Amino acid sequence: MELGIFQKHRSWLISASIAVVVGLWLLSGQFGNDDVETGTAAGGALLSRPTQSSVRVRTQTAEEVQRTIVVNGKTAPARIVELAAETDGRIEFIGAERGSNVDRGKAIVRLDERDRSARLSQAQATVKQREVEYDAREKLKTESYVSESQLHEAIAALEGARTELIRAQLDLSYMTIRAPFDGALQSRIVEVGDFVKLGDPVAMFVDNRTIIVSANLSEFDARYVNVDDTAEARLATGETVRGRIRYVSPVADESTRTFEVELEVDNQAGQLRAGGTAELRIPAERVLAHRVSPSLLTLDDAGNVGIKIINAAGKVQFIVADIALSSADGVWIAGLPSTATIITVGQGFVASGSVVNAVPESDIDTAVAIKSGGE
Repeated sequence: MELGIFQKHRSWLISASIAVVVGLWLLSGQFGNDDVETGTAAGGALLSRPTQSSVRVRTQTAEEVQRTIVVNGKTAPARIVELAAETDGRIEFIGAERGSNVDRGKAIVRLDERDRSARLSQAQATVKQREVEYDAREKLKTESYVSESQLHEAIAALEGARTELIRAQLDLSYMTIRAPFDGALQSRIVEVGDFVKLGDPVAMFVDNRTIIVSANLSEFDARYVNVDDTAEARLATGETVRGRIRYVSPVADESTRTFEVELEVDNQAGQLRAGGTAELRIPAERVLAHRVSPSLLTLDDAGNVGIKIINAAGKVQFIVADIALSSADGVWIAGLPSTATIITVGQGFVASGSVVNAVPESDIDTAVAIKSGGE
């Protein structure tokens, strides 16, 4: 009986069952969408929250150091002179070879004598004759046999003869061209047999017993440098030499707005060569500075070299590096707060003005020590 009823209403039962299943499926989809929307909203809220980058920092106190002005320069002889002939003649003797050290007064070249000795003897004889004439007229003047004008004429003749004698003596001495000071013969452009006239160049002579290191200072640095200050220079050969500042330009160069400075270095042994490059290091004022590793220096968007710190507001701050001193232990940066929190790891991944999670180096070291002890 019941089976018959089921068979009779079978189609209706199946339709009702399908309707119930579809309804339940629709209801389950609605609830699921709410959950998804809720989850999506929650996820969006999480994504909108700003994430803070972690950086490692070190807090340190500035120390007083003497700022050093470091500029590139070049070495040169203290003096360079061009030796020229002071009389006419033919070269008959060479006294020094190119590149050789020559003491003051030593002959470099000598001209032929020609008639110079004869002219000297003639000038000496003329002077003696004029002296006798003057003595005779002076005696006659006392007896009123010679007028005053005649006596002065004798005096003028005597002085003229003495002048010619001096000229003959100088012309004889000009035969030999000598070293004007202790130095070295840079070059010689004459040889034995060459004829030179008055004013013709003969050789180039340099003072290599004193070396000059010259460089250009900025307007800011020039005010700290004075004549007779002590400074040092590092040569291209690796040698470090010390000397005194002998010259500071009183007026800046019009094109570069820099001031020329010269360091005088003693080179009596002649071991230092002139004409090379050098790094001039001049002590300046004393400043408060922080010693950091050069690897901590970074660049800002404008290409300035500087260092990043955490300022009092807890934000990253970029400060242009004012390198007060550079040594094997690191660089000393001036212009930072007396107590500064310097970013030592991660400075390349954070921008100036951003808020970061600053992790002190001491905490890292402590954690490593605890981990090592536990193991």
